[in-house]
Amino acid sequence: MSTVSQPANRPEQPPDPATGTAPRSTDGPDPAADRHRLTALQGVAALSLDAMASVAYGPESIVLVLAAAGAHGLGFTLPVTLAIAALLAVLVASYRQVIAAFPNGGGSYAVARTHLGRRTALVAAASLILDYILNVAVSVTAGVAALTSAFPALYADRVWICLAVLVLVTGINLRGIVDSAKAFLLPTAVFIAAILAMVVVGLFRDAPASTLSAQGHASVLAHNATAVGALLLLKAFASGCSALTGVEAVANAVPSFRAPRARRAQRTEVALGALLGVMLIGLSVLIGRFHLQPVDGVTVLAQLADASLGHNWAFYVVQFATMVLLALAANTSFGGLPVLMGLLARDNYLPHVFGLKADRQVHRHGVLVLAAVSAALLVFSGGDVNTLVPLFSIGVFVGFTICQVGMVRHWLLERSAGWRGKALLNGFGAVLTAAAAIVVTATKFTEGAWLIVIALPVLVAAFEAVHRAYDRIGARLGLGRVPETPRRARSLVIVPVSHLSRLTSEALTAAVSLGDEVVAVTVTYATPEDRPATEALRRDWELWNPGVDLLELPSETRSIGRPIADYVRHLTEHHPGTRVTVLIPEVEPAHLWQRLLQNQRGAVVAHAVRRDTDAVICRLRFRLATA
Repeated sequence: MSTVSQPANRPEQPPDPATGTAPRSTDGPDPAADRHRLTALQGVAALSLDAMASVAYGPESIVLVLAAAGAHGLGFTLPVTLAIAALLAVLVASYRQVIAAFPNGGGSYAVARTHLGRRTALVAAASLILDYILNVAVSVTAGVAALTSAFPALYADRVWICLAVLVLVTGINLRGIVDSAKAFLLPTAVFIAAILAMVVVGLFRDAPASTLSAQGHASVLAHNATAVGALLLLKAFASGCSALTGVEAVANAVPSFRAPRARRAQRTEVALGALLGVMLIGLSVLIGRFHLQPVDGVTVLAQLADASLGHNWAFYVVQFATMVLLALAANTSFGGLPVLMGLLARDNYLPHVFGLKADRQVHRHGVLVLAAVSAALLVFSGGDVNTLVPLFSIGVFVGFTICQVGMVRHWLLERSAGWRGKALLNGFGAVLTAAAAIVVTATKFTEGAWLIVIALPVLVAAFEAVHRAYDRIGARLGLGRVPETPRRARSLVIVPVSHLSRLTSEALTAAVSLGDEVVAVTVTYATPEDRPATEALRRDWELWNPGVDLLELPSETRSIGRPIADYVRHLTEHHPGTRVTVLIPEVEPAHLWQRLLQNQRGAVVAHAVRRDTDAVICRLRFRLATA
C-alpha cells in the first residue's frame, strides 16, 4: 500500500505515489503508451457523447418550460438558446485555459485544489462524481426509452436492456479508451451529420415537410397566458443548461490524450463547443421557423426531423442515431471519472487502488466501480429516465461555478497578458452557472434534487475519512522521516505440511535457503478416523529424515489455520527478536478450471496467520507443467 503524503500545492509533475520518484513529463512522447491514448478526433468521439446527446433533450427542456407562457413564450426559445450558447462559449474558453494550466487533468477539482483550498476542491470532486454517475444512468435509460418507444413490446424488459447496454459500454472501456473511441466514432459521426443535415435542409423550407409524427398527440401548450415573466425565462435558461453537461469532460481527462496532450485536448474542447453550439442554435431556429409546439409522447427533435426531412427513411435515421448516441453517451463518464478518481487517490482521498492503470492505460477499478454504481441506479429507477432526470445536471453546475471562481483567482495571482479580460470572462461565467445551479436545485428540490444536496456533503465526508486514515497510516509508518538502519535478526521459517510429496521437498528446500532455523508443522486431530493419517505421516517423516523437525499441533475444532497462528503467536511472544516467516506451499495448476479441484488449505492458513499475527507470509507456487 502506498501512503505518500501529498502537499496542498504540488508541482505540475508530482512524485509517483508508489515509488516516490518523479515520472516523465506528461506532455513528453511515450510511443508505447501513446498508442493507447486519444487523438483530437478520437477525443470528440470518446469524451463528447454526453454533450452531443444533450442536443436531444436540451432544446426540449427550454420549450417545455416556455410552453407555460403559451405561443408568446415559445417566441423566446431562440433568445434563451443564444444565452446558453454564450455561456457555452465562456465555458469552452475557460476550460481551454484550465487544460493549459492543469495538464494533469482533474478539471474543476484541480483548479479548486490549487486556488480555492482543499474543502472546496472536494466539493468540486464530489459534484463531478455524482454528475458522471448520473450521466451513465440517464444516458442509458434515455437511449433504451427511445428503443422501447419504437418497439413497445420491449418495454417490460427495459431494465435488462439497460443493464445489457451498460455491460457493453463497460466491456469496451475495459479494453482501453482508444478502443472505445474507435467503437463510438461512427455513431457520433452519423448523429452529428444527421442533425446538421436536418438543420440545413430545414433552413431552406418555408413550411414543415410533414407533421405526421405529432398528429393525434395532445399539445402541452398553455393557451391562456399573455406574458412571460423573468422567473420563467430564468427557469427555461436553467433547464436548457442541461445541454452543457459534458463540456468539462475533456479537461478532466487530459492525461488520456496523446502528446502533446494539452494541445490535443484544447482542440477537442473547441470542436466540442463549436459543434454543440451550432446544433443548439440551429435547432432553436427551426423551432421558431416551424412554430413547433411540445406534445405528449413525441420529442421535439422527432418533430423537427419530421418537419425538415419528411416522414421517410431520413426521419428514422435521425431517430435511430439519437437512440444509439443517447445509449452510448455514458462513455463520457467512463473517460472522465476514472481519471478524476485516480487524481483523488493520488491525493489520498480515495483508496490508492483507483490510481492503478492496466496495460492499456485503463483505470480499471474506477471503470468497474462506475459500472457497479450505475447498475444499482438503473435497477433502483426501474429503467425509468424520469426518475433520474431531476437529479441530473445539478452537480455539473456546482463544478462549473467552482472552476470559474478558481480561474478568476488564477488570473488575479498570475496577472499574465490580458488577465483582466480573462478574469472578467470567468467571473461572468461563474455568476451565470451559479444562478443556474440555484434555480435548478430550487425548482427540482422536491422531485429528487434533495438527494444530491445530501449526497454532496456525504461524499466530502467520505473523502475526509479516507484522507485521515492515510494520515494515520503514514504516521505509523514514519513516512517523511529517515528510518532506522536495517539490521539482521534471527530468522525462523515455519512450513505447514499435511503429507510427503515433491511439494513438501520444494517447500523445505526454499525454507532452509531463507531462514536460520526451519520447523515443519502439521495440524492433527484426535478423532479415530484421523489417527491413521497422522501416524503414517509421522512414520514416513522419520524414514525420510529431511533434517527438519516435524511438530504436531493438535486441534480440537478441526481448524487448520488457528493452531498454526497460535503457534506463531507463541513464538513471537517468547522470542521477540526472531523474525518468523510462514512459508505456505501451494500447487499452481496447469489449467484455470483445475483451481476448482484445490482444497484452499493454503488460503485458509494465510488468512489466519495474517489476521492474528505479524509474521511474514510467503506462498510458494509449485507449477504443474502441461502434459
